[in-house]
Amino acid sequence: MKVHGSCHCGRIALEAELDPARVGVCHCTDCQALSGSAFTVYAQVPREAFRLLRGEPKIYVKTAQSGNRRAQAFCDNCGSRLWAAAEKDSPVYNLRVGTLRERAELRPQVQLWCRSSMPWVNDLGAVPKKMQGV
Repeated sequence: MKVHGSCHCGRIALEAELDPARVGVCHCTDCQALSGSAFTVYAQVPREAFRLLRGEPKIYVKTAQSGNRRAQAFCDNCGSRLWAAAEKDSPVYNLRVGTLRERAELRPQVQLWCRSSMPWVNDLGAVPKKMQGV
């Protein structure tokens, strides 16, 4: 499936060819802190299927509890998180699904680091819905 993405301000744009079966949710505490939310939704893309069309992201390298170093790509203008990858020569990019135009078609197929998940995350269906923001 071909996907098209960009940061919120449009300074950085990308496209990729991905397998919708490689979409997941990560509940690790790093993803919670980096996203400012309860989890990150990602789509794994082989390096050769990824193309940066416009702009140059800022890279922040974080070290996980495991010792793995992960490069976090984001727009230095609007702050949108775009992807994460191994620090050097990564064979896979984990695109941030929220930046992709086709995000509604990318249903997660797996959840990772569930022991860190917020206790309420599976109960969102019971939370009242409003048609507009607060």
